[in-house]
Amino acid sequence: MTQTAPITQDVMTIPRKLPDGPINLVGLTRDRMREVLIAHGTPEKQAKMRVNQIWQWIYGWGVRDFDAMTNLAKAYRADLAEKFVIEIPEVVSRQVSADGTRKYLVRIAGGHEVEVVYIPETDRGTLCISSQVGCTLTCSFCHTGTQKLVRNLTAGEIIGQVMLARDDLEEWPRPGEGAGERPRLISNIVLMGMGEPLYNFDNVRDAMKIAMDGEGISLSRRRITLSTSGVVPEIAKTAEEIGCLLAVSFHATTDEVRDRLVPINKKWNIETLLNTLREYPRLSNSERITFEYVMLKDVNDSDADARRLVQLIKGIPAKINLIPFNEWPGAPHQRSDWERIERFADIIYKAGYASPIRTPRGEDIMAACGQLKSATERARKPRRDIEAEAGL
Repeated sequence: MTQTAPITQDVMTIPRKLPDGPINLVGLTRDRMREVLIAHGTPEKQAKMRVNQIWQWIYGWGVRDFDAMTNLAKAYRADLAEKFVIEIPEVVSRQVSADGTRKYLVRIAGGHEVEVVYIPETDRGTLCISSQVGCTLTCSFCHTGTQKLVRNLTAGEIIGQVMLARDDLEEWPRPGEGAGERPRLISNIVLMGMGEPLYNFDNVRDAMKIAMDGEGISLSRRRITLSTSGVVPEIAKTAEEIGCLLAVSFHATTDEVRDRLVPINKKWNIETLLNTLREYPRLSNSERITFEYVMLKDVNDSDADARRLVQLIKGIPAKINLIPFNEWPGAPHQRSDWERIERFADIIYKAGYASPIRTPRGEDIMAACGQLKSATERARKPRRDIEAEAGL
């Protein structure tokens, strides 16, 4: 009998004491920023205007120094600098693949590290960001899933990944420049890095609201894709409160195989998941759902699987992304043969669905889909060390 991975708890994050001292404005929603400004002395009548001004400097121009905010009075700038900071995660290392993919190892509060990947293409630039340090899920084909969950990222740490990539790519417009004068290098965001975004819903939502705000980073909701393994209760909330595109890590056409590959299936099985997904395009006003399907040799890649997949998603506006398995040391699976992947794609295409085969990117720097695993966490820190760093 094949051993299946256990379902991990929904929440395994370690509570973290927030550091005393100045408040970081990065990651606060407009309403929350207004509240903290008022609480720290900004007159209520001025607060909305001040939020607009500070927001433009932080998210429109990428400015981190209150002194540079020249449309604010000098005394007010000094007051802000005393009470607040504008901080984003620190880039520890940056690797560039032969194909131009960039992978950043990024340090957040507590000394933990996550990985962020930028993938340039001719018609777009996609930034793959993380929502958790590690992951609660134990998907058997995913390297990140072999790393224990340490904690959820804050909204500031999530949007901070977008900001540090914009820094590195020199994408921020300069004050006075028109919106179209500098090329848009990050045109798309995908929440497909480390972690399950829907187990960190509030922080992901707030960070994406900041990314979509027209006065700053200004990405359309159709340029943001959230990938979930199938946390059914949060899917409708995602449609209503974020409204971005949805990708689902599907990977199997029977509960028996999906239980093994994506153990969350034991909690919300294929039928339950698909019934929820049928409502998503209507609720979110999205055109279609992306089904991600990693191609594993002799596991989920037969003609029968392809035909079953087509039957299962019938009636859901969808495309199927076929992902050649990206191998990592000790992986329990192998990549399907190329001819097999093409045959599988052909069956889906003939049934009327787009079935692109994803070109593996950044494999030489372990930046490809399913390969992310931070160097620090590879060392498997003991829990007591993590707790000490978290301030417990």
